[in-house]
Amino acid sequence: MTDNTGAMNDLIAAVDLGSNSFHMVIAQEFQGEIRTLERRGQKVQLAAGLDERGILSEEAQQRGLECLREFAQFMQGMEPRRVSVLATNALRAARNRQQFIERAEEILGYPIEVIAGREEARLIYLGVAHTLADDAGRRLVVDIGGGSTEFIIGERFEPKALESLHMGCVSYTKQFFPDGVITEARFDDAVDAARQELLNIETHYKQLGWHSAVGSSGTIRAAEQALVENGWEAEGITPAGLKKLRKQMLQYATTDDVSLPGVKPERRQVFIGGLAILQAVFDTFGLERMIYSDGALREGALWDLVGRSTHENVRERTVQAMAERFYVDTAQAQRVKEMARALFAQVQKDWKLDNGWGYWLDWASQLHEIGLSIAHSGFHKHGAYLVQHADLLGFTRQGQAKLAAMVRSHRRKFLPESFSEIAPASRTAMIQITRLLRLAVVLNHSRGAHPVPCPLLRSEGDRLQLVLPEGWLAEHPLTARDLAAEVSQQKGAGFSLEIA
Repeated sequence: MTDNTGAMNDLIAAVDLGSNSFHMVIAQEFQGEIRTLERRGQKVQLAAGLDERGILSEEAQQRGLECLREFAQFMQGMEPRRVSVLATNALRAARNRQQFIERAEEILGYPIEVIAGREEARLIYLGVAHTLADDAGRRLVVDIGGGSTEFIIGERFEPKALESLHMGCVSYTKQFFPDGVITEARFDDAVDAARQELLNIETHYKQLGWHSAVGSSGTIRAAEQALVENGWEAEGITPAGLKKLRKQMLQYATTDDVSLPGVKPERRQVFIGGLAILQAVFDTFGLERMIYSDGALREGALWDLVGRSTHENVRERTVQAMAERFYVDTAQAQRVKEMARALFAQVQKDWKLDNGWGYWLDWASQLHEIGLSIAHSGFHKHGAYLVQHADLLGFTRQGQAKLAAMVRSHRRKFLPESFSEIAPASRTAMIQITRLLRLAVVLNHSRGAHPVPCPLLRSEGDRLQLVLPEGWLAEHPLTARDLAAEVSQQKGAGFSLEIA
């Protein structure tokens, strides 16, 4: 591949571990655009392997792992920071997802991030928006996946509303057509169930309004292709076209019998569930036409990678919005952030930390006091809970776990087990930067009552020595006492800290 495209570090890649299919796209940034070099997709039906207890079967895991072995051949040698591997609804729901993730990461050689439904919706919209004309006017974007369906209202590149509902082509086919038998009553039950789910967003979305409707991913692509190849529509999907599709599908006795031109063989068995959801979407929102877009989650992930490399980072806006929402003392957060960054700069080389860890330190500094909006007592625990469970656009589930661990550990007992959910590959770095955050917080306990000099910080492996100007600690006995307590806390966690 490098012979045709240049150096490997010019490439970016996104892998979408969907509930029905896994997809990979490898591309190159070229004059502000993304040029696709390789695109692969394979039906895996991960969601079909989930039992009623939320356990992902070994058979389903093996289907996924076999697919990833093929993908891995294309991705060898790429920079980790330029690769995004995202997992969606099936792995969100799987109780044993970590087992699959560890095996998959060993095959791919890159970390896998499980994303929340609204983050999935944000990335889908980003992918769709980049494939359409940059016209004014709001658009409704619908993406029917294997286990969830995302709904977004946005204008140009900015989403105005993001939702993810628990209904997908695999899960609905499994629920309403469990033995594969197709009947009109079953189809109508599936449509009714989808309409019931849509009640959660119907009023809000209709109030926002839209000028056009766009669909993405497999079900909607298959529906449009079936309409076109059967000569029922020239382009797009309409209520009349859906009526013809419904009539045609009800002529098949079972999902194994489905043989509809335009619907690929690997999609035929789950198309009935997706069609029921699409019918409910048209009925609920009164749609007259929906066009199809090639953009989807994986394309959005690529644009997100490009955006982060040029500092157009949604995570910065998310952190800022959360700080405002919970009335964070921004002046204090800035003091802690600046001090933490100054300490980071002094140990970065010795600890072999890349610049990306500095951003995590920034975000944790900005959010470390959000728990104060709930109660002062144990506010670090309250803050960690908020960070862990809020919808933070731009952050994956693992990313939120990282931030939550830092917020939880920025004061009082320093417990390395708080980082047990962090992937081993990044756990050491997370603990290291949290040590710096703790020092920045202690040094700024006065909350700006007096100037705090930036100390000299020396590192030798895990050993830290903090050096302050001569006589300063004697003039600030409260800070001296706090630092002495911090020495004890870090010692209890197995780390050496010396105040000179």
